[in-house]
Amino acid sequence: MSVVINTNFAATMAADNLANSNAMLQKSLNRLSSGSKIVSPADDAGGLAVSMTLSAEATRMGAQSTNLANEVSFFQTQDGALQVAGKVLDRMSELSTLYADKTKQTSDKDNYNTEYQALAGQLSSIAGEKFNNIALFDDTIAGNLGTAASTAFTGFTDLSVDQLSDLTAAITATAGLRAANGSAQSVRGFQAEMLTVNKANLEAATSRIMDVDVAAESTQLARWNILVQSGTAMLSQANQSASTALKLLQ
Repeated sequence: MSVVINTNFAATMAADNLANSNAMLQKSLNRLSSGSKIVSPADDAGGLAVSMTLSAEATRMGAQSTNLANEVSFFQTQDGALQVAGKVLDRMSELSTLYADKTKQTSDKDNYNTEYQALAGQLSSIAGEKFNNIALFDDTIAGNLGTAASTAFTGFTDLSVDQLSDLTAAITATAGLRAANGSAQSVRGFQAEMLTVNKANLEAATSRIMDVDVAAESTQLARWNILVQSGTAMLSQANQSASTALKLLQ
């Protein structure tokens, strides 16, 4: 084997190997310190693009879940108004029954009618209730339920104290509105549950792409750490090999 001075091939190779091992060691350190498998786009350009898409979709689903929760609050508030309206109608039907008593004097009937009209005014007030400045009984959020409720409330306020059958129908209509309200809440509950499941799966998929496996990466860290140490030692050894030529010249 030739002994040369100008070119130290062994040292060059050792330096290249050391540089590669050191680069991998730094990358492993970055992954473990950040918790991310992809610390730069060069690590996995395609995976980074996919993870960004999945992450954005999961974020949107989180916002949709918030919207659904707000809609549920809206419907709960609406149902509270319907519940009160039902109680008001119950009292109005009671007053209508008392009003129909043939033993009552005109003044007695007038007293019943006074309370009745006040309660009818309360129904009008309930019909105008709002949630975050959005009317509870229109079709903005409630759709057909809001339209039906708005129509029903308009009819409720036109009821006269001597129209017991119409009051009974109004009570039945209110019960139907509450049932529709419950259905709307139930549907949104299932929609929210589905969003939660989908969001969790998207986050899991993103994690598989982006998150570092600490156990596996720790093993790689130990490997590159040993290679850096051994590479440093071998580079030092290779740099000393040129001294052999000096011994031949002595």
